[in-house]
Amino acid sequence: MAPQQYKLFYQRNLPHFQPVGATLFITFRLAGSLPSEVLQSLRDSLIRQEREVNLIPDPQRRRQFAYSIQKRMFGKWDEKLDQGMDSPRWLANPDIANLVSEAIRRKDGKEYSLDAYCIMPNHIHLVCTPLEFEGEIIPISKIMQSLKGATARQANILLNRRGEFWHHESYDHVVRDSQEYERIIEYVMNNPIRAGLPATWVYRK
Repeated sequence: MAPQQYKLFYQRNLPHFQPVGATLFITFRLAGSLPSEVLQSLRDSLIRQEREVNLIPDPQRRRQFAYSIQKRMFGKWDEKLDQGMDSPRWLANPDIANLVSEAIRRKDGKEYSLDAYCIMPNHIHLVCTPLEFEGEIIPISKIMQSLKGATARQANILLNRRGEFWHHESYDHVVRDSQEYERIIEYVMNNPIRAGLPATWVYRK
């Protein structure tokens, strides 16, 4: 049997893995927040590393290496977002940040259990656990569609603009254990500080 082939690179329709009861680390960003050349560079790097992963014969080592690459590449991707001074930064507007913050909190206890979030000028980090509705776990795709749809309409009204507000996809990662949970929470809480921003729109339950 051929070894599992890891697919690490970003593509339009990302696979979203949502085990029952899982806590998710979600990042979603403004439309146009990363230039196409930056995205292409990140994709090319991931494709090269994907080839290395698939040369490892031992399944456990292959999984560990793949996970380390994903962490490292997410760090680079998030760093590019933090540096995106020439991209849309509508979330730096207090009125926009406030309406998004309120929308995130309104869903707490209804669609998910909210753990933490921070609002950066062009992206948001969110940690939450989707809840059940009528015996079914609420899909994260449905949660994000609702959250993005409502806030995009209101934000465009406040900004007196039209067009796409959020990028069409979100990054989501299943939190594997309590140690990773604490690392992610610390990352979310300190993200504005690392980027040299005031920690105005940061929340932890």
